[in-house]
Amino acid sequence: MESGPLPSHENVDFLKLQQMFFAKLEGENKSLNTLKNYRTDLDCFHHYLLEKKHADPLAKFSLPHVKAYGEYLDEKYTSDNSRRRRVQALRLFFDFLVEQKVFPSNPVRLIPTSPKFLDRPRPTPFVDVKTLWFYLLEEEKQTSDMARLTTLRNQVIMLLIYEGGLKVSDLATLKRSDLFLDGAPRVMLTPSKREPYTIPLPELFKTVFTTYEVLLKKALRKVDLDYDFVLFNANPHRILAGGLSSRGLEMIFEHYRKKLMIVLTPKSLRQACIFKWLGEEKPESLLKEWLGFAPSYSLKPYLDLKNEFQYNPDALVQITQQLRKH
Repeated sequence: MESGPLPSHENVDFLKLQQMFFAKLEGENKSLNTLKNYRTDLDCFHHYLLEKKHADPLAKFSLPHVKAYGEYLDEKYTSDNSRRRRVQALRLFFDFLVEQKVFPSNPVRLIPTSPKFLDRPRPTPFVDVKTLWFYLLEEEKQTSDMARLTTLRNQVIMLLIYEGGLKVSDLATLKRSDLFLDGAPRVMLTPSKREPYTIPLPELFKTVFTTYEVLLKKALRKVDLDYDFVLFNANPHRILAGGLSSRGLEMIFEHYRKKLMIVLTPKSLRQACIFKWLGEEKPESLLKEWLGFAPSYSLKPYLDLKNEFQYNPDALVQITQQLRKH
């Protein structure tokens, strides 16, 4: 796109630039929830421009305008995190405009980022964790090889989040070479800003993954595919590609949430993992390392609710053993 002044908010080109911004985020495999939040946050900015009837073209949007928008957010929202998130979304949007050479600099970066306040954890309740695992085990009994393979994939996903604390962004690019199943099973993460590290997994994971891997290799031979990703994208009949995007992972959880009518998102299941680890008296420093948190990150919201959310660490093994007896 050629450089030049940014059109006013009344010009449809501004909306096109927003669409380009969202297309860029989708291309980066941002989750559905992240995309939804950014749309909501930038809609707030657009409504602000319309409400205040700004006559200045956005090319003149500068620090005073940013501060005025901040005052507008202070009046409109009582939540500190809501205000912080909307400013952050605007900051990223203007970064994009600068990259596209349609804006000279980012005025939002002239103000300091407000602190993020820790929200109250809302983990998947223990009863819902058990309900999901029970259903996944029952679903595995399907006769179709592809249906069974897909269910086993979903079991692997659940175990990596609930037992290993992985995020969807970790799962999306996880490779078979990141799993160590000789001896005590572990999964290795390789973040960009720190050294690789491993997280222990239960023996149950090794059992499930071994079965999954046998069926996966068989399915890959049928479609003449070969890749190192742990997960895959598929239709009901065949594997389409290796790897599974963050959006694809969230769609799986949405399917089970609606079908079983339970509290379930990747985030809520990961929070359940944190409470399970706290119940096992894992050191806080170790939890922060496994979760990828900075040493300064506070686990206080979890510690305050530790007695309210309790999880039996052996529950999934017990359910599996009970079903296999029948």
